[in-house]
Amino acid sequence: MKFWRRQTSHEIVRDGVAGVFPRLWRYSLTLTGKPEGADDLTQATCVRAIEQAERFEVGTDLAKWMFRIAHNLWISELRKTAVRTGGGLVAIEDADLRDLKPGPETAVLNREVMVAILRLPEAQRATVVLVYVEGYAYREAAEILDIPIGTVMSRLASARATISQMFEYEKGTRHGR
Repeated sequence: MKFWRRQTSHEIVRDGVAGVFPRLWRYSLTLTGKPEGADDLTQATCVRAIEQAERFEVGTDLAKWMFRIAHNLWISELRKTAVRTGGGLVAIEDADLRDLKPGPETAVLNREVMVAILRLPEAQRATVVLVYVEGYAYREAAEILDIPIGTVMSRLASARATISQMFEYEKGTRHGR
């Protein structure tokens, strides 16, 4: 007769990090704007998650917990950078956007959408990625970002309006309007 025991938080975190890694890296790339920055942020997040595994509540969503860690580490880094240099965000021209080999039209559209997302203010950008790219519900994004759900909704509405304006402007300049 075998007896099953429940996994501890340490075991869940240790075993689950690899499964969360690709999504976490993509989120980190959106925050940092550079693959090297995404690598660093993702690695720091994984290390922090393993170090603080006892804080993970068994039965909750590991990915959501790790996204929150990544977000908090990124905010801390922005604050440190702002104090040191007066900056922190990656200029859109410096962002390294990889082409993931879709068809030509899809690649162009994906790049244009990603450029538009990267032009958003950091708070809107993080919210857009969590909801529209990672598929989190508004409530879950609010928990990850530690903000009210109404703020999530407001940021998404503002982001949609801003991106729409960006594309309208682009369309107008392409057609000589």
